Amino acid sequence: MKSMVLKAGTEQDFFQRGKALARLADWRQPMPRERTISFEEPAELLRLLTSSRLDVLRTVKDAPGSITVIAERLQRDRSAVKRDVDQLALAGMVTIETKVLPGHGHMKEVRAVARRFRLEAIVA
Repeated sequence: MKSMVLKAGTEQDFFQRGKALARLADWRQPMPRERTISFEEPAELLRLLTSSRLDVLRTVKDAPGSITVIAERLQRDRSAVKRDVDQLALAGMVTIETKVLPGHGHMKEVRAVARRFRLEAIVA
């Protein structure tokens, strides 16, 4: 996926976007190559995207790795990074995949789901 949009918007915005996507599907037009995650309130978006989680996301975007490796890059406690990764995964911004290491067991690799993330919030 190329990009992901995280936005705060109304229920009406959500349904308008859904209708637009349905029209594209009906007309057999290509779907946008971006995923949108909507939040009803800007505060919800801010609760998810703390500065430490943004650091984790930037680090994972630059180079996927295990939670231990990410914690070392950020010079943070591994358990704190794990909590941040879990929240980003729950929101759909990163994936955690088990990779087999030849002769060495396996590891869990954290990857960003998109190359670009765009944040949008309108405070009315």
